[in-house]
Amino acid sequence: MRARRFVVYEGDDLMAFSSEEEQLRKFRNDEIAQHYFEVLRTLISKKSIFAQNIGLYDVAAYLGEIFSGVGAEVTIDETHTAPFVLAKFKSPNPDAKTIIFYQHYDTVPADNDQPWTDEPFRLTVRKGYMYGRGVDDDKGHITARLTALRKYIREVGDLPVNITFMMEGAEESASTDLEKYLEKYRDDLLPADLLVWEQGNRNSKGQLEITGGNKGIITFDLSVESADVDIHSKFGAVIESASWYLLNAISSMRDDQGRILIDGIYEKIVQPNEREMNLIETYAIENADSLRKIYGLKLPILESDRRAFLKTYYFEPALSIEGISTGYQGQGVKTILPAQARAKMEMRLVPGLTPEYVLECIKAHLKKEGFDRIKVTFTLGEESYRSDMSDPAIVNVIELAKGFYEEGVAVLPTAAGTGPMHMIHQALGVPMVAFGIGNANSRDHGGDENVSLADYYTHIELIKELIASYE
Repeated sequence: MRARRFVVYEGDDLMAFSSEEEQLRKFRNDEIAQHYFEVLRTLISKKSIFAQNIGLYDVAAYLGEIFSGVGAEVTIDETHTAPFVLAKFKSPNPDAKTIIFYQHYDTVPADNDQPWTDEPFRLTVRKGYMYGRGVDDDKGHITARLTALRKYIREVGDLPVNITFMMEGAEESASTDLEKYLEKYRDDLLPADLLVWEQGNRNSKGQLEITGGNKGIITFDLSVESADVDIHSKFGAVIESASWYLLNAISSMRDDQGRILIDGIYEKIVQPNEREMNLIETYAIENADSLRKIYGLKLPILESDRRAFLKTYYFEPALSIEGISTGYQGQGVKTILPAQARAKMEMRLVPGLTPEYVLECIKAHLKKEGFDRIKVTFTLGEESYRSDMSDPAIVNVIELAKGFYEEGVAVLPTAAGTGPMHMIHQALGVPMVAFGIGNANSRDHGGDENVSLADYYTHIELIKELIASYE
């Protein structure tokens, strides 16, 4: 965001954009924003990690207190592993429409393998940015949107639209049991005009990305045991080890250009239509050079042609190794042939591919290629989804956002990340759109996860304007 104010004309309307300094000043002087910033500080300090079964009930209860304290009708359902939290704000207008904010209060861990400048579970501020695990994904979005609602009520009065915060605690683990909660509370959530997704970000050009979908995912473990015990490596010329067997099996699944070699995958893909490709080619800014710069890439990019790069990134599946474990990793040398090897794998999915179907394809491939000793263990999965970006409720968001971002908006039919969009759309059938407080280097799931305070406050203003658009 450029540190200056300038004015543009759009039709007959005068539109002024605030500088970063102005947004920071407004944030510091905004009593409500400061109050919920302290709420965010507490949320960050409370670990809520589904994968480690840490803090879920505590954080759900805390959210219940925060929302009920400002007049929301709150339900906390602890039927399943992660409590489900509904907070409903009712408009006095009996004909009012409903906006749903889908959020999650769980985070990924902040383990020792990630470099953090400060303690990850303590909210810190440096040079106009706030840092902490969950500050972008997704606790910061909860407090920003609640701030907007509270500001509207204080400044204007009664809400012109019903607003429901739907908050789950297992999003980072494929939204375990969310489907059951959605079935149970479907009648409480519907009808609804729009569902605003958990999060979003500005790209490296400063444009607000407004997306309407995401990829699916299947994660699975591959494991093999080659002997009862590790064997002296002098036998390496005549005995196969678990390590080589597993590596060869993995290599058979993907070529060196990233194309998946498993039969039945590409044949099932629902190809993007012309409008979806045009949106991607117009607004997507990812490219080989920017990725090299952002991540300090040392290895070659798999696809450099822009159109092919974008089509592959947004609309095709990807097979990845999350981690491999085998053999001796201690100090010095231990000359062995490992008897065991394990890999954590994932495939990002696109429309046409279900986790169940892909799992069967993987098993069939390994058997066909002669790797019948490999054990395949499913861990999690969810399907992909793409919205119709011409839906009137989504178009309304796009038009409103143009008034808050000097650099404009980037409208994308899908994102390359994952989330339970397909599951929620199957249950509710509501138009869904994603936008939020993140930036091109917010480092979600990594060290020093961060959000610009100016972006945080701009999102508050945009959500407040979205509420006002229902007057």
